[in-house]
Amino acid sequence: MKHGKKYTDSAKLVDSQKLYDTVEALDLCTKTGKAKFDETVEVHVRLGVDSRHADQQVRGAVVLPNGTGKKVRVAVFCKADKAQAALDAGADIVGAEDLMERIQKEGFMEFDVVIASPDMMGIVGRLGKILGPRGLMPNPKAGTVTPDVGKAVQEAKAGKIEYRLDKTNIIHCPIGKVSFGVEKLQENFDTLLGAIVKAKPAAAKGQYVKSCVVASTMGPGIKINPGRFV
Repeated sequence: MKHGKKYTDSAKLVDSQKLYDTVEALDLCTKTGKAKFDETVEVHVRLGVDSRHADQQVRGAVVLPNGTGKKVRVAVFCKADKAQAALDAGADIVGAEDLMERIQKEGFMEFDVVIASPDMMGIVGRLGKILGPRGLMPNPKAGTVTPDVGKAVQEAKAGKIEYRLDKTNIIHCPIGKVSFGVEKLQENFDTLLGAIVKAKPAAAKGQYVKSCVVASTMGPGIKINPGRFV
């Protein structure tokens, strides 16, 4: 693959064979994020589990102490008695059958997170083919199906992210922007990895965290020593 000059220059700063400690890796990440926009810093963690088995799934949600740096648009499915609580908490759009029809018939998708009260899941379930492939389907494990929609909205706005295994047993998550600096990025990194380690399935055998890589949107991957997560 042919890379641009900025990527090539950034890659020269990184030893592809070295396993860095977290602070050094995140410092390099901020230095290699040279795009004209404020690049997102992402973490990619490969786990020693098999996502094909139900008892080895790793999924959950965590509120990053410094947020993600992204403005999150939240849609809430709830009945009228909870609508005001959702709006007061900062929800961008609130509805029920009307919101479902808007998504189905008009293709309305101007939101990044979907939250639903449990009594709305019959309605939200009809949107499975639309929301599911986009990773937007509300889920109790992620805290997006809850009777306390106001609290869920506040957490989403504050920087709550969901982590889950993909088919290759890797978790991909943003932990902030290059402009955050090393200290804030490390706080977010430690919070995310702490949650992932805590979520280790009982059925997992051998080394749990196989590899961990951080990278800015346009920058090279920087390997972190997975031994510190044992």
